[in-house]
Amino acid sequence: MSSSGRSMTRTGGRAATTAVIGGDYALAVGNPGTPLPSGWKWTCLTDVARLETGHTPSRRRPEYWGGDIPWVGIRDATGNHGRRIDSTEQCTTTLGIENSSARVLPTNTVCLSRTASVGYVVVMGRPMATSQDFVNWVCSDAINYRFLKYVLLSERNSFLRFASGTTHQTIYFPEVKAFHVALPPRSEQDAICDVFGSIDNRIENLRRANATLEGIAKALFKSWFVDFDPVRAKAEGRDPEGMDAATAALFPSEFEDSQLGPIPKGWRVEGLGKCCDNIRTQARPRSLDADTPYIGLEHMPRKSIALSEWGSAGGLASGKFRYQRGDVLFGKLRPYFHKVGIPSNEGVCSTDILVIRPKSPLWFGFVAMHLFSDGLVSYATQLSNGAKMPRTNWHDLAAYKVAAPDDACVSAFGEVAATLLGRVHSGIAAMRLLSELRDVFLPRLISGKLRLPEAEAETAVA
Repeated sequence: MSSSGRSMTRTGGRAATTAVIGGDYALAVGNPGTPLPSGWKWTCLTDVARLETGHTPSRRRPEYWGGDIPWVGIRDATGNHGRRIDSTEQCTTTLGIENSSARVLPTNTVCLSRTASVGYVVVMGRPMATSQDFVNWVCSDAINYRFLKYVLLSERNSFLRFASGTTHQTIYFPEVKAFHVALPPRSEQDAICDVFGSIDNRIENLRRANATLEGIAKALFKSWFVDFDPVRAKAEGRDPEGMDAATAALFPSEFEDSQLGPIPKGWRVEGLGKCCDNIRTQARPRSLDADTPYIGLEHMPRKSIALSEWGSAGGLASGKFRYQRGDVLFGKLRPYFHKVGIPSNEGVCSTDILVIRPKSPLWFGFVAMHLFSDGLVSYATQLSNGAKMPRTNWHDLAAYKVAAPDDACVSAFGEVAATLLGRVHSGIAAMRLLSELRDVFLPRLISGKLRLPEAEAETAVA
């Protein structure tokens, strides 16, 4: 692709606006003409990157879905903001692409959500298509795709100034086509990206380590309390794998029938509510400090227990539920039953989230993992009701039947789970520290107000 991308823009529609709307650091609608460092230039983004949009193949045609072409939707962006993604929640087919306005875009395409949830940024880790909720840039050699990503990340607060609309804020194409970026020479772009790339790599490594730790906890829970592997081993005259003798002695060596089918002998079938409660302590906005952590469904990632993101209670307009360390948060709206989180702090959460507290700390790991299990998600989905926003309730969740061991057995699992969770929370603290470091330097470097040698010295000290 040549360094000029404007003639290759593939969005159609109205021409670029002639208005000028300033951004915060390195992006504007139109050329703001503000001073830049020597060698930098306000550049129309479509001069250095091909602008593309997306489309949604018909949902009425099942043959358009379930293929091998990743399709980026809003949930992919909100759950992976600032990250490179290699997979998506949904995939389309070649037939779906051929019969819609969607296009498969190349690896390293930079995507910005422009409507509904405005301002989320992801980078394609492989060829993908997107919904119409995104504007996408295929970068030429004149602009490093990572540099564009960092510019967009730094301008998160500007996008609502670029947007309009009453029901849903949307950045329309006349404004997008007029985007101008403060662009340094390519060599300086690359060097800036290397600084932030090293921080991002460290964050990603911590995220992967946390995912591994979570995976260990989930696998152990499934082995002990779903598949009953230790009991099966003892029933067959084998020593349970990877288990010391003292822990193995906590499990029986035979099964007995129950309403759930065969369960370890001596265990009891009871509702999940026997070992945990729903806490409904409300906090009114006026009683909260502005810096009180706030967790909404948007802060709870899919299929991940660790909560690494949260907002602030400042400006909240309605009452929220209080939570504390040791609680488990459960999204009660369908399709958010997969959203289960263990907070590392105390704060407040949306009333669309159930705050569940084990009746004894010994049962924390057992409760948390059951809430996260596929069986409970399926159960909650079947019992949810409501026309516009189907939801579950605590009464139904409390009745969910589990095979409950004695305190000694569940305590042994709880100790392992607590150790793993402690390491996860330490990783989250490290990730947030690195993110704060990046966010301090990102606006200054991306706008040229801080030059690279000074930034490298400061980040090295940090």
